[in-house]
Amino acid sequence: MQSQQYQQQRRKFAAVFLAFIFILAAVDTAEAGKKEKPEKKVKKSDCGEWQWSVCVPTSGDCGLGTREGTRTGAECKQTMKTQRCKIPCNWKKQFGAECKYQFQAWGECDLNTALKTRTGSLKRALHNADCQKTVTISKPCGKLTKPKPQAESKKKKKEGKKQEKMLD
Repeated sequence: MQSQQYQQQRRKFAAVFLAFIFILAAVDTAEAGKKEKPEKKVKKSDCGEWQWSVCVPTSGDCGLGTREGTRTGAECKQTMKTQRCKIPCNWKKQFGAECKYQFQAWGECDLNTALKTRTGSLKRALHNADCQKTVTISKPCGKLTKPKPQAESKKKKKEGKKQEKMLD
């Protein structure tokens, strides 16, 4: 009786061992099959870099708009495309709508020209726009007035609005 149990255990062990070897062989074959496949060829594109035009607003001189991109190349599938863009409305348009500058304080009034000037250095350019590194602007010297502190002027505006509401 014990010999029959022993033989059954040996058969089970042999079956499990053969199944294990079969699984290892299947995994090894699958890995070998993967290695035999040629790797994907990396296509080197003959296409050039995209060159983008300036952003043209849909309406007005700021806000949402579009820009066109072009590139060169004999076998390029796409040589032109249009992209949506946005021109911030608070940027100085005088130096290009895609260039933002950090300006210094206004200089002293030049008595010969009656102008005062200040310079600005490039802070940010959208989409690789061609922007000057520094710009200079000037404006006529006006009457010399003392600037009002912002807190007082805001307070006066609020009081004025309250009075207008009361009158209505």
